[in-house]
Amino acid sequence: MPSPYRALFAVPGTRSFALAGFLGRMPLSMMGIGVVTMVSQLTGRYGLAGALSATIALSAAVAGPQVSRLVDRHGQRRVLRPATLVALTAAALLLLAAHFTWPDWTLFVACVGIGCVPSVGAMVRARWAVLYRGTPQLHTAYSLESVIDEMCFIFGPIISIGLSTAWFPEAGPLLAACFLAVGVFWLTAQKSTEPVPHPREQHTGRSALRSPGLQVLVVAFVATGTIFGAVDVVTVAFAEEQGHKSAASLVLAVYAAGSCLAGVVFGLLRFKGAPEPRWLLGICGMAVSMIPLLLVGNLPFLAVALFLAGLSIAPTMITTMSLIEQHVPRAQLTEGMTWTSTGLAVGVALGSSAGGWVIDAEGARTGYVVPAVAGAVAVAVGFLGYRRLKRPAPGRGGSVEQHNEREERHVA
Repeated sequence: MPSPYRALFAVPGTRSFALAGFLGRMPLSMMGIGVVTMVSQLTGRYGLAGALSATIALSAAVAGPQVSRLVDRHGQRRVLRPATLVALTAAALLLLAAHFTWPDWTLFVACVGIGCVPSVGAMVRARWAVLYRGTPQLHTAYSLESVIDEMCFIFGPIISIGLSTAWFPEAGPLLAACFLAVGVFWLTAQKSTEPVPHPREQHTGRSALRSPGLQVLVVAFVATGTIFGAVDVVTVAFAEEQGHKSAASLVLAVYAAGSCLAGVVFGLLRFKGAPEPRWLLGICGMAVSMIPLLLVGNLPFLAVALFLAGLSIAPTMITTMSLIEQHVPRAQLTEGMTWTSTGLAVGVALGSSAGGWVIDAEGARTGYVVPAVAGAVAVAVGFLGYRRLKRPAPGRGGSVEQHNEREERHVA
């Protein structure tokens, strides 16, 4: 590991919470695609599979910020464990309902409960923010977390789709639930690095989403999540049309590998100036990278196109975390980070659902129209909301890069 990343772990406890966070985030990439694979195998209905995946994402979009808001007030341990138990109980119900072919409505009820799963990534990033706020190391830490996110998306689909196709249909979601239980309970057992809850008087009672800048980020991430959700579902169907359904996990892993590589390199760089232009450039890059998918004719071509598309993901996500630091009060940092995850979740829901219906109606190849349109929407939101991003919240006007510039001028 390059030295800037190794230096992050000089603080005791950082290795443990980073590893626990990795395990706790594996369900993020495993559960949705695992449900799609499981239901499509058991019923052959991609529309239903996409709708169930979308229900999980939408439920998480509603419950996630509320869970994180409680975390900011009461601490990670007191809130995450009960929320995780609810999600695990619902996951067990989903597997039973799918296995015994219970009515469709029971599947949807279970998926709503799974949405109570906490945003583990936001919890880990909040721990890094406490340790390295206002230093260059925070940029490196956010880069590391983005790389870990992509590692989850490299290995998660491979494991989930692979187990569900080679062993039994419910195997992928089942293992995802196990990862969630181990990751969250291990993370919350580490009290020394847990952020101190903010007193009630530091909370205004207003949601962090009242921030105009955060609103732009969340709406843009809805469109970005639509890209991700559609690409996942359409790629599974495209691989099946090509006669190699299990290869979908490898193709999606290549997509995540591109982002992982870009995240590692991005974390080694030090930028001067405001992060807003880099964020807008990243959004444009993601949109443009969707165009080649409309021309795919085979799996190798698709893998190359998705690898190139992945190169813009991690840098955009990393820059987004820096922007959140500027646009939400410190007492609502976890909630603010979770709202961007919520935007992604809503987008994944829309993308999974829209992709599934287009596949059923027109075939898998036509399904790639969905992420292409979503990319165009993300660019439009970025340009229309750019001025809001230039106006940080009162008292939060300073990214890590701008902080470094002030320090350099002071030394000079």
